[in-house]
Amino acid sequence: MPTNTLSITDNRTGKSYELPVTDGTIKAADLRQIKTGDDDFGLMTYDPGFTNTASCRSAITFIDGDAGILRYRGYPIEQLAEQSTFLETAYLLLRGELPSKAELERWVHDITHHTIIHENVRKFLDGFRYDAHPMGVFVSTVAALSTFYPEAKRIDDEGSRQSQIFRLIAKSPTVAAFAYRHMIGMPYAYPDNELSYTGNFLNMMFRATEVRYKPDPVLERALDVLFILHADHEQNCSTSAMRGVGSAHSDPYSAMAAAAAALYGPLHGGANEEVLRMLREIGTAQAIPAFIKRVKTHEVRLMGFGHRVYKNYDPRAKIIKQTADEVFEVTGRNPLIDIARELERIALEDDYFVERKLYPNVDFYSGIIYEAMRFFPVEMFPVLFAIGRTPGWLAQWHELLLDKDQRIARPRQIYTGAGERRYVPITAR
Repeated sequence: MPTNTLSITDNRTGKSYELPVTDGTIKAADLRQIKTGDDDFGLMTYDPGFTNTASCRSAITFIDGDAGILRYRGYPIEQLAEQSTFLETAYLLLRGELPSKAELERWVHDITHHTIIHENVRKFLDGFRYDAHPMGVFVSTVAALSTFYPEAKRIDDEGSRQSQIFRLIAKSPTVAAFAYRHMIGMPYAYPDNELSYTGNFLNMMFRATEVRYKPDPVLERALDVLFILHADHEQNCSTSAMRGVGSAHSDPYSAMAAAAAALYGPLHGGANEEVLRMLREIGTAQAIPAFIKRVKTHEVRLMGFGHRVYKNYDPRAKIIKQTADEVFEVTGRNPLIDIARELERIALEDDYFVERKLYPNVDFYSGIIYEAMRFFPVEMFPVLFAIGRTPGWLAQWHELLLDKDQRIARPRQIYTGAGERRYVPITAR
């Protein structure tokens, strides 16, 4: 008997089946042959939230949640955060290999010279309420960009795909910064192509009356690292949305708007804001033991701990924790960091959390750093996440289009509604 198969005996019929096992998985469609009769549709799996279902094969990101490992294209996240830049990491995610010096210079040039947005996009932004949430503005504007680049619908054209990739990576910070300036009532600050990717984003966010904005190099590098850490994370909610919409062969702007909309949710991109609220509620380190007791009785949630994939310390959280000290040397120490670190210490010495493998995740420290920069209101946190995730979404979208196994996403359901019923006229109801 082959060893790379799964033997199944259906106790309803007594029949046995041999299903091939490849890469630790069986094909869900192979279960369809398991039937109780000719009129039986066949066996399906029931997996709410897709907690144990592989929807694709991907060569982009590897995660070992038990070991706390995250790699982009095989490169450990720790090495990329320490030695790479965000745009180099974006190249790696999209092209599969680290660039040569000439390739990187060309890549940076092509992105840098796509940062300007059409003036009609600016007018579109002006149409939002003065207090519109910047993430709502970001989602809507990214979707609207598809109308400015109708050739983006030619998804089978490699040249067109590459043009849209340049545009989306380049224009995401511009749209984000303009959404912020609209919210606070300041005139838009246009891109400066002499600055780095993150330096230019800070320029568009915070330039006031100065002729040339000079970003603080420590904050510029810290933001670059945060973007690297957010660049991709396998088949999470927003990436699945990107792939799901992309499977219908929608243009990348529409697909990315859907991904950003998923990221908008408080259980995804808004989680670090919830961490800040929790830390403020705790107030002091002395109040942590009482808060922990409330967590154990399910009276409150411990935000920023635990992860669907990681059952060990999230490697991104370790890097952010180190980056925080560098940021605080420039901005001054955010007092919430002391509460956060004491909360982490107490939780990780408590069997309740250790047994449940609840460790800090990327959201636990990222919001503290954003807030420490003094400039970013909490409303901008998911937008910052979206800028960093843009190349990952695009890499996943591009991979999907080249995967011959992929079809339009169409999950099955288990129907639990009423059986056939007769229509009753309204006069007889």
